[in-house]
Amino acid sequence: MAVYINKVFLAGNLTKDPEMRYMPSGTPVTTFRIAINRRFRKKTGEDVEETCFIDVEAYGKTAEFCNEYLTKGRNILVEGRLKFDSWETDAGRRSRHVVVAEKVSPLDYRAEKPVEDEIVKPDVSGVDPEEDDEFPF
Repeated sequence: MAVYINKVFLAGNLTKDPEMRYMPSGTPVTTFRIAINRRFRKKTGEDVEETCFIDVEAYGKTAEFCNEYLTKGRNILVEGRLKFDSWETDAGRRSRHVVVAEKVSPLDYRAEKPVEDEIVKPDVSGVDPEEDDEFPF
């Protein structure tokens, strides 16, 4: 029995603001690129930092969310699948892998509007404390 899994989890920073366009069917598509840093130390003791740039596409509601709430520099988590694109140019055949985002979550909190504390009072209308045996007083 063959098992196939195409699942990707990536955490990184947006390299520029997402760009949204629409397919001929009217479906929104948002594209963006994330940078993923990796730091390690070689056996020689030298510190090394590598950066990997990944292209991401989001469709539908996920595309609308990305376009509205994500901006350059945001730290995000992308859950999705790999897609292989290939096309012809004057120079020959070109190809690349792209991540198709199924879920996108910001990892850094940035409040768009200040959140005000709301005082919640219990609704005791219609309750007479003298007749209710559940009140301890």
